[in-house]
Amino acid sequence: MSKMKVLVVDDHPIVRLGLCDLLNAQTDLTVVGQAESGREALEKARRLHPDVIVLDLSMPDLNGIEVARQLKREAPQIGLVILSMHDKEVYVLQALEAGATAYVLKGAESGQILGAIHAASRGEYFLCSRINKGVIDAFLKRSRGNGDVEPYELLSAREQQVFRLLVEGHSVNRIAGILCLSPKTVEKHRSNTLRKLHCSDLLSLIKYAVKVGVIDPDAWKN
Repeated sequence: MSKMKVLVVDDHPIVRLGLCDLLNAQTDLTVVGQAESGREALEKARRLHPDVIVLDLSMPDLNGIEVARQLKREAPQIGLVILSMHDKEVYVLQALEAGATAYVLKGAESGQILGAIHAASRGEYFLCSRINKGVIDAFLKRSRGNGDVEPYELLSAREQQVFRLLVEGHSVNRIAGILCLSPKTVEKHRSNTLRKLHCSDLLSLIKYAVKVGVIDPDAWKN
């Protein structure tokens, strides 16, 4: 029986290598590659054709949400597992909306990580036990347009990308390079984002991002 091919993506070597050791010890899994950045993840996914990708959220250049969204457009057959330190609902919802079907917290038992990989390979949802069960209900509500709408949800997919990169500290020119857009287009998205979120400047954007859980305040301080 052929083994399931897994690509492991995390910018922390200890986490990445430990996960590779766990997966390679399984009789039905094999790690076909590793990546430490979003762009490297996309390049290796295109070249190695994994069955499942285990993807960190916080990475250099492109974060896990952007990578997941792009992979779902290019290779929807690949199962996506988000492995993250963040347990806030907003992160889980963003991951599900981007195309991931499994979300596991770093530090979860190995059985949950393996369960998430197998579920993702079948296109099934899997949330680790420490994540509130109400997340799926919230996701379904949002998909149906029910419930209160947070201004962030009114942003287009591109505006959400620009918003996240801005509050992560990237300049307009840097964002233009990351997203392959002109600085003028990025500036337009920035202006629309400020208006829709009722923010006046970058500082107010950052405060809003902390409020809704898009960024970790401790990570920004560092």
